[in-house]
Amino acid sequence: MRARCFGMITHGGCSQLSGILFLPKRTPMRLTAFLLCFAMSAGADPSADIVILGEVHDNSHAHLEQAAAVEALRPTAVVFEMLTAEEAAKADADRSQIAQAWRASGWQDFKIYAPIFDALGAARIIGAAAPRDAVRSVFDDGPAALFGPEAARFGLDQPLPEDQHAARVEGQFAAHCNAMPREMMGGMVAVQRYRDATFARAALDALETYGAPVAVIVGNVHARTDWGIPALIAQAAPEVTTHAIGFVEAAGDTPFDETHLIPPVAREDPCKSLTKS
Repeated sequence: MRARCFGMITHGGCSQLSGILFLPKRTPMRLTAFLLCFAMSAGADPSADIVILGEVHDNSHAHLEQAAAVEALRPTAVVFEMLTAEEAAKADADRSQIAQAWRASGWQDFKIYAPIFDALGAARIIGAAAPRDAVRSVFDDGPAALFGPEAARFGLDQPLPEDQHAARVEGQFAAHCNAMPREMMGGMVAVQRYRDATFARAALDALETYGAPVAVIVGNVHARTDWGIPALIAQAAPEVTTHAIGFVEAAGDTPFDETHLIPPVAREDPCKSLTKS
């Protein structure tokens, strides 16, 4: 890994403090790839089977850093939160259809995600998004039945510990601007558990099919090590190693193996429309 890093074009520098890598605004992608690669080889676990790359969805800086990490990692496959299995299969079979598949997903503007696809090389494109009807079913009936026979493997057949459930309900309540009935948040937690398990299963399937390393592109909430994808992989396949990187706009207490600060983007208050009186 270190030899691969020094093979890149480099200039400038970075600072590293308390496990947090600070990446300046407008850092060139090749330099970013070098800095991330060096950080991974020096402080992270470059031999991890599965590397989870978190993001702030609407922040283009996060996607540039993810792209640089993918370029440094050279994964065999990349699992995307945003694409269904069908959408990803079309994009994987014909790379000229990537933008079209992305538009079909209804996700964020493709151009801010394009650098990740440009960095894929020969990596396979894997989709793990849950269809909307599946999400509705899980919200109403819980995650285990729809997930299928492997539900127990990922802990979906068991309730969460009370303290974790309470913390996750509060997190969902805050994420929905304190504007939705708190009674609905248990269903939201069930959906998040289902999605995390779906992403974890897709990553493990890709690892079995294509070999290591596998990368996963997801929101930061799914990359957290305490109850996100890494925790579910540890439960389902304890022999598989993971490394989770959070690309965040401000330092916080969300647990990752690495935390990389990125410049924040200007955005309207997402709660404004929900909290109008």
